[in-house]
Amino acid sequence: MRDFTANELVEKTWARDASLWTSSGEEKWLGWLDAPARSLARAGEILAFAEQALDGVENVVLLGMGGSSLAPEVMRLAFGSASFHVLDSTHPSAVRRLGSELDPSSTFYLVSSKSGSTIETRSHLDYFWALASEHGYRFGAVTDPGSDLEKLARERDFLGVLAGEPTIGGRFSALSPFGIVPAAMMGVDIERFLSRAEEMAEACRGIAGNPGLELGLELGGGWREGRDKVCIPEHESGFALWAEQLIAESTGKQGKGLVPAPGEHPGDTDRQAVELRIENAYELGQEMFRWEFAVAVAGAYLEINPFDQPNVQEAKDRTSAILSSGAEPDLAPRGSLDELLAAAGPGDYIAILGFVDPTPENDAKLAALAKRAGETTGCVVTRGFGPRYLHSTGQLHKGGKANGLFIQVVDDLGQELAIPGRDFGFKRLIGAQAAGDFAALEEHGRPVVRIGLEEEL
Repeated sequence: MRDFTANELVEKTWARDASLWTSSGEEKWLGWLDAPARSLARAGEILAFAEQALDGVENVVLLGMGGSSLAPEVMRLAFGSASFHVLDSTHPSAVRRLGSELDPSSTFYLVSSKSGSTIETRSHLDYFWALASEHGYRFGAVTDPGSDLEKLARERDFLGVLAGEPTIGGRFSALSPFGIVPAAMMGVDIERFLSRAEEMAEACRGIAGNPGLELGLELGGGWREGRDKVCIPEHESGFALWAEQLIAESTGKQGKGLVPAPGEHPGDTDRQAVELRIENAYELGQEMFRWEFAVAVAGAYLEINPFDQPNVQEAKDRTSAILSSGAEPDLAPRGSLDELLAAAGPGDYIAILGFVDPTPENDAKLAALAKRAGETTGCVVTRGFGPRYLHSTGQLHKGGKANGLFIQVVDDLGQELAIPGRDFGFKRLIGAQAAGDFAALEEHGRPVVRIGLEEEL
């Protein structure tokens, strides 16, 4: 177990010194440290794009997953933007509903993907490109330079392509164009928003009163004491949606990890309490930077690389194999829910993985299942919609400590919804994602069952 002084933790982070973690390339992924200042410098470019994109537009739809969707979703909730919509589900009902509710002739589609090849986002693009009659001026893209999405956007004459920063990983990209372009399109004063974030970045350069360092010491120290469940308070912004990915994907590897537990009570010995400092929506950016810095510090305690995601690809590969096989995904019930819950012990956590239409009604059903699981086991219970969680907590589920028990929930996927230019539709895609993740969890020896939404709840 290595020990660093507070001074070393701060200095090595800002010096981009990979020896603070594992010396395995971390220095290449620390561009987020300068993201507030870099985005402030590009504010004019971003605002000009937003003004042009919003001309004559009633609604904006963000097509993105994980690091490209979670920060914009939290910003949407924080600022109460009713005309901004985030699509990060491949459930055919969700895609069909959004497509039918919004008039394509007065909707702008912002396609957001760091790699430019994310299967969900590219499938969404194929669908809405046809729905919008292939009018490139109704589309914009945020993507890293040289990506396939950038090339496609140029070919299709998108209204604009805004470049991401290659030295920033997806879950650390909230204060880069992946978060700031959507914010501008919500009407957020991005210069005010980023100035507050820049103030936090400056505060995180010192030792005394360093907000990010203090939180990082709490997270890392708590983990060393066996308190690996991070109880994040509920907040109207839905901040935990974003923090879940940051914490779980950054720390959940090599048999270690912090388990984000939104809304859970921090009373038990395996849990730690944290506070949120968001008095108003314009403090959201500075809180995001505080947590980014804190998770980087916690990574030094865990002695892991907080900037990679070695197990995320597994479920993607299994999904691709199922789609390539031509076979229908097997989503039949598997295992016994009662037996799974009976097997839970002290220090475990339960994760509910809902491959269901992400409606408020279905979320309430998953919440009811979470309440039952918590009361039955006394364990922390988390829940998330698939495939969203595959880009968030999925890394922790497979790469973290083997103290998770998993309940996959599926619903009636309804009729197939074709994806133009592909030999599979959204129904088959989400089915393959559910089956692929189930198989990946089994391969890692994780206890997992599958139940139907209506049959068991």
